[in-house]
Amino acid sequence: MSGRAKLTVFAALATLLTSWSLSPLVESQAWLLQAALLLTVQSAVGAGARRVPLARSLTVAAQLLVSLLLLALFFAGKVESTGSGPLAYFVTDFGSLFAQGVHDVGEFAIPAPLTDGIQLLLVSGVLVIGLLVDLLAVTARTAAAAGLPLLALYSVAAGLSGGGDASWFSFLLAGCGYLMLLLSEGRDRLAQWGRVFGAAPRAGAPADSGIGGGPRATAPVRFGRRIGALALGMALVVPAALPALDDGLLGGPKEGEGSGGSGGTISAVNPLVSLQSNLNAQDNRVVLRYRTDSPQQGDQYLRILALDEFNGVKWEASGRALTDVPQQMPVPPGLGDQVRLGATEVTTNITASDGYTQRYLPMPYPATAVDIPGKWRFEPVGRTLVGDQLGRDKFQTVQGAEYKVRSLLLKPTAQQLQKAPAPDPAVREEYTRVPDNLPQVVGDTARQVTQGAKDDYSRAVRLQDYFAVSGGFRYDTQTASGTGPQAVARFLADKEGFCIHFAFSMAAMSRTLGIPARVAVGFTPGEKQPDGIVNVSMRDAHAWPELYFQGVGWTRFEPTPRSGLNVPDYSRAPAPAAQPSTPAPLPSQGAVQPAPAPSASAECPPALKRLGECGPTAPQQNAAAGAGPSVTAVLGWAALVLAVVGLPLLPLLWRNRLRARRLASGEVLAAWRELSDAAWDAGVAPDDALSPRRAASRVVELGRLEPDAAAAVHRVAGAVERALYAPPGAEVSYAGLADDVRQARAGLLASAGRLPRLRALLLPRSAARISWAVSARRSALASAASARLTALTSAASARLTALRLRLPLRGRGPS
Repeated sequence: MSGRAKLTVFAALATLLTSWSLSPLVESQAWLLQAALLLTVQSAVGAGARRVPLARSLTVAAQLLVSLLLLALFFAGKVESTGSGPLAYFVTDFGSLFAQGVHDVGEFAIPAPLTDGIQLLLVSGVLVIGLLVDLLAVTARTAAAAGLPLLALYSVAAGLSGGGDASWFSFLLAGCGYLMLLLSEGRDRLAQWGRVFGAAPRAGAPADSGIGGGPRATAPVRFGRRIGALALGMALVVPAALPALDDGLLGGPKEGEGSGGSGGTISAVNPLVSLQSNLNAQDNRVVLRYRTDSPQQGDQYLRILALDEFNGVKWEASGRALTDVPQQMPVPPGLGDQVRLGATEVTTNITASDGYTQRYLPMPYPATAVDIPGKWRFEPVGRTLVGDQLGRDKFQTVQGAEYKVRSLLLKPTAQQLQKAPAPDPAVREEYTRVPDNLPQVVGDTARQVTQGAKDDYSRAVRLQDYFAVSGGFRYDTQTASGTGPQAVARFLADKEGFCIHFAFSMAAMSRTLGIPARVAVGFTPGEKQPDGIVNVSMRDAHAWPELYFQGVGWTRFEPTPRSGLNVPDYSRAPAPAAQPSTPAPLPSQGAVQPAPAPSASAECPPALKRLGECGPTAPQQNAAAGAGPSVTAVLGWAALVLAVVGLPLLPLLWRNRLRARRLASGEVLAAWRELSDAAWDAGVAPDDALSPRRAASRVVELGRLEPDAAAAVHRVAGAVERALYAPPGAEVSYAGLADDVRQARAGLLASAGRLPRLRALLLPRSAARISWAVSARRSALASAASARLTALTSAASARLTALRLRLPLRGRGPS
């Protein structure tokens, strides 16, 4: 491999090692494999263009063009197309996916889910950095300057992730990659001067044997490696040893200053982002405490935000205009006088912990008045309060706030909901939109579940009971939240998830039936203490669907089959087929998992089944029996593991098989070739110009063999001389030939260092004979084909000549 080719490989490797620092930013590292593949292709294109050779500008243009085409190939179909033709795709669709990634980066907390947009940003960013590194290090031959884009990549990743326990490892990888790039360029520059000068010849080495001043001149390279290792060690150890550098490049956040660690603050703007991690958190911190005069504390959900826009990838809050917080909030949309006059106004005094920095204010729905200090803004449609901007990158939060909320405790009846008139056309149009790429199975399942229902209320109750009672769904906070248009379809097929899956799916299915729907995010009522104060912890984070009924407004439903959740009375269907029986006493609000003990009765009451107090139903057992990876997936992963493990071992297996075949033949020349290859693998390159005796002395000297191994080498060399020069019929081989070759090989490996020994086993230099054999075979085939073609051409020419000579004779008559 040429020096420039090695430089290309190390430039790509340095970029890939530095890109590992981006891994803490997302939940999955699947994008790294894709980035490595595209980076390899981009580097290969650059190497090919420089070999042609092309101008530097054309080389970069070729790499950029191929990278764009590959990105288009990998990310095609990830977003709904809005045009036709390649230009529309690159300008519109590709740009939309990129903009979606930028939006996701700003919305999700770290580690963020690996959405298609975020994956595009990560992969394209690595390719851009890789192109700059390749341009500076290989094309422009300035590897030192290539550290700037590598440093930029690492700095961005470290700044976003905030350091952490793995930051030192990321820095070590990035530093090793950059040092390898510098060393590769240094060796290439030295090689351009000719012979690399090294240590003085060993004493006693013949001047013409090639032993002393041969190619083993590696002092400058070893010295550079030692300097690099020392610099890396100091960069890793010194910040840890000096207290003043705790919060530096490699230091993590101090106690109490983090963003989600132990003792830190919770700073996600949208609690939906960290909802799953909150439900699984071991540290169940109390974030809110409140006291209320509500007669139904079990219905006191603290609502934060309404997600009313479904774009096929996720639910999110649509951007709406904010106003000043009114002293008396307007009547909630859709709420009629009949239900409003039957409601009870309750007062709730809430205190937020110092570690809760949410910008959206948790409060009961619908609130009629809020008394809170600070700068807040009101969003009328979603009826939420949002912290105003206090300065550059600083916003008003609920951290440590004490506030009072007056709200309405609505008590609609099932009959009022069932007889609700058609919703306002504007509300129906906005809140029943579904994306075109929503899988058809979502709407088909919704229509199948609600078949026979005559009104929207009955359809809503059937959807709720399908998820909570009869559909065989299982509550599991370990299930991946998932994004994309197929997320709902996967959930309907797998039938396991947590509140996000149930709320999103019921809202989407309701919209396909023409029922206005959105998703609310907040907290369940919490756990009441003996002194009357209610504690709300992070495990009480929850999401639920809200459906719109004219005269009642936005109404909460509860499809999540989790113990500790209160099912609204109005959502219990009046029909016996859909109405749950009287519920059993609710367990503690802090519980998050259904009771494991199955019901002793053969028939589980719907109410207990709804609350997760019974054993798994038959559909759940069937779903569990069919769960797990498919045979195809298992075979595919097994093949991948075998390929990853087996490919590095192929040279080792090839050498072992070749050695066994050579030594088993008993031929002296085959054994000599094996000994020469073993010495080559250990670093002693073969020299075919030397006689067997001189070659043996060279192997003994350069290989630093012990006396026993040296004697074995000389015995094999003596047998080779007899085979070459003895008269026909003389005995040239001997019984211990194979053992001498093995002893010599063991001595060569024993005298080598650890890394050379490992390379001799896994990456033997003698494997170059494979490429030589392939090249010779190709040349032989080409020569044979050329000779065959020449023979055929000559034969055809001879036949034509003979035919031309005979044709005039046929036309002659008798004289």
